[in-house]
Amino acid sequence: MILGGGESGVGAAILAKVKGHPVFLSDSGTLKAVYREKLETNNIPYEENNHDQEAIFSADVVVKSPGIPDNTPLIKALTEAGIPVISEIEFAGKHTNAVIIGITGSNGKTTTANLTYHLLKAGGLDVGLGGNIGHSFAEMVAVAPHEYYVLELSSFQLDGIEYFQPDVSILLNITPDHLDRYDYKMENYIASKFRIIKNQEEEDVFIFNTEDKNIVDFLKNKEILPSAITVKMHTDDAKKIRIDGGVDFDLTNTTLKGIHNRFNAECAIRAALSQGVSAEDIQRGLEDFKNSPHRLEVIATIDGVTYINDSKATNVDSVYYALQAVDGPIVLIIGGIDKGNDYGAILPLVKEKVKGIVCLGIDNEKIIATFSTLVEKMAEADSMEMAIEQSRKMAQAGDQVLLSPACASFDLFKNYVDRGNQFTAIVRS
Repeated sequence: MILGGGESGVGAAILAKVKGHPVFLSDSGTLKAVYREKLETNNIPYEENNHDQEAIFSADVVVKSPGIPDNTPLIKALTEAGIPVISEIEFAGKHTNAVIIGITGSNGKTTTANLTYHLLKAGGLDVGLGGNIGHSFAEMVAVAPHEYYVLELSSFQLDGIEYFQPDVSILLNITPDHLDRYDYKMENYIASKFRIIKNQEEEDVFIFNTEDKNIVDFLKNKEILPSAITVKMHTDDAKKIRIDGGVDFDLTNTTLKGIHNRFNAECAIRAALSQGVSAEDIQRGLEDFKNSPHRLEVIATIDGVTYINDSKATNVDSVYYALQAVDGPIVLIIGGIDKGNDYGAILPLVKEKVKGIVCLGIDNEKIIATFSTLVEKMAEADSMEMAIEQSRKMAQAGDQVLLSPACASFDLFKNYVDRGNQFTAIVRS
């Protein structure tokens, strides 16, 4: 039984079908046309806008979407009935002997996963990219198997594993996020992230941030089985990476800007080295790597003003690293749906680098109250077009207009992608 008919659920259904299991998919909402078509093409029975209780409780195993919380009545009832409920990641992991590199963390997962995948490809390895990054791991295992997989893993996906064992795990950082799924207890969220090493053994590798307090505190007095590789976040030079043994990598001619991306790059480099990729191939891969959109993406320089799309920065921690990476003076476009943000961490950087702020949201009171005394100019906008118009008035040649919102986007936009796409289109026009 598959619960949820999105990328994850449909991929799991296809894998179940390929492996000869009787399979049924159930979604309480309406399926997207692309997923409905995939199910019908593969002759997989399904229902939408309904959950057939009799069918669901007749299952031997349930694979659930990571978007369905464990505390929903249906999932609790299945667990009480003794029916195993697992994630797509767990299900797919049972059906492949490939080398798996799993990457998790509150921030930087997508960049690190994309870069690790790119470096392995640069080394000539047969590798697939999936997980939380938008491609179903299960569907790849079913129809396009690879010798290596790089998987971006959310805490929601890790919650549903029991035996899943990555050969290499990377834990980038742990900062407060999604606490509504974890009884508003940070310790529960931290434990969820650490499930990535739950089944690792001595021959496996664990790469982690040795300067992240939540990671370091959790590991105190704990014995871990995999071989540990520690990486420091802070360094005197954001352009150079020296790996043990004196091998140097240069980020000067890459799109990887800032201390945080230097850290992400070192994690990816160490993962690639662990799989035998040469230093020469890694350096070449670093230089021709293009990051995903909406992550410190330089859009254009107009009238001497550079416009940067960092719409993916939906929390304060991300904005901190963006402000660190971008040279001032900065006109900062910030705002949206506040997730209980504490802006204290970025106040010194705002005071040092930001000349003006454009508040982009329906409710801007908290941002105005927090930053109004720190910047020369402040304006409000209730559309992206207005935000860019206001930022153009504040900026002059040599300045940077940075969209780095620190907030969710759903008050004015469909999602962070829509927000970033609107920024990009309006700037280019």
